[in-house]
Amino acid sequence: MKSTTNPWHIPVIFAVTFIIHHLDRNAISLALPHIAQEFQWSDREVGQWGKYLLSVFFLTYGLSQLLLPATAERFGAKRSLMLSIFGFSVVSILVGPLGGSLAALITLRLCLGLAESMHVPMMNSIIARHFSPEVRGTANSIWSVGLIIATALGSLIMIPLMGALGWREAFMVVGVAGIVVGLPLVALFVDDKHGQAAGEMFAAAKAPMPYRREPNYWLFVVIGCFNNFAGWGILGWLPIYFVRAKGVDIASLSWALSIVFTAGVLGALLNARIGDVLKKRNLLAAVGLVSAGIVIYLASVTQELNALVALFALALFCQSAYQAQEFATLQKLCKDRNVASATGTYLGIALIVGGVIGSMVPGAIVAATGSFDNALIAISGGAITAGVLIGWLGLRCGEWRSN
Repeated sequence: MKSTTNPWHIPVIFAVTFIIHHLDRNAISLALPHIAQEFQWSDREVGQWGKYLLSVFFLTYGLSQLLLPATAERFGAKRSLMLSIFGFSVVSILVGPLGGSLAALITLRLCLGLAESMHVPMMNSIIARHFSPEVRGTANSIWSVGLIIATALGSLIMIPLMGALGWREAFMVVGVAGIVVGLPLVALFVDDKHGQAAGEMFAAAKAPMPYRREPNYWLFVVIGCFNNFAGWGILGWLPIYFVRAKGVDIASLSWALSIVFTAGVLGALLNARIGDVLKKRNLLAAVGLVSAGIVIYLASVTQELNALVALFALALFCQSAYQAQEFATLQKLCKDRNVASATGTYLGIALIVGGVIGSMVPGAIVAATGSFDNALIAISGGAITAGVLIGWLGLRCGEWRSN
């Protein structure tokens, strides 16, 4: 049985490690203007080569999540989590001495995807053991909001750091933070056996996986693909979009991105609480995603910088409605069984399809047309499609009925 006292320090610790995780992952998009400048790429070349830098990560990240979670959970959720943190920190450090060529950067991105792949499934598994369904939206949002916090911090910290030390050296600083900060926190303050004996955990990891026969689960996977297409399209291409399409100076980029992603943080926390109270997670996510798609389209036809920042901030606030409900919905769909495997399968497919396409398609559009705005319109369509589909999932789950 779960304790009646919720250990809120665990999702807070996970948020810290997830911030470092995403600083490692997202730093490449912040470094892309520097890389393009160093390699003397044109806009079309940014689209051509940038799409590979941003997308190859998702191949190993997604495939590993499809194949490894059950084995990692048998090895131990906490131990696998610590191994993941150590691995992605080392890869980030290696960008310093090895990241001087496109081939080396692509290889390191592939290694980063493998190293980070067990982070989310293990955190999700541990959260499911500690927290009841009634508060999981809030618990999950505390750690998952690290994605947006990292992006906001990336603009405020990484951009000045890259300017002061160099973009490769900035990667090394983040890698050291993972080893010095993330690893000790998990080692000392996280318990992965709360409420379950070791033998029960091993048996659960080997048990049949009924979520694989659940149509709503697979619909949710499809929704995740479209959401990732939109979400990673924005996170990956927004810095270079501001610089190349809207003429924002790199030195001025930090304040604009920090406002945009701070709105996402606030939206995720607020929407998580609303989802816990209303118990209509899918409908809330549907409204958010459709609204985000509309606002992204409006941003694509806007030129004035302050209006552009406001629109992207609103878009991230709306899109966060899905992120806030994502893992609580996933845990419910798999009925708290095989949570790590269900998470790995969901993220693996959603990231391989949505993450890769979300990185490749906008780049291909820019390479073919020379227009970043056309790429943004495609991202808008992905968000609206995800919103319509999760509204349908809400209908299938009975959320449209009044309580």
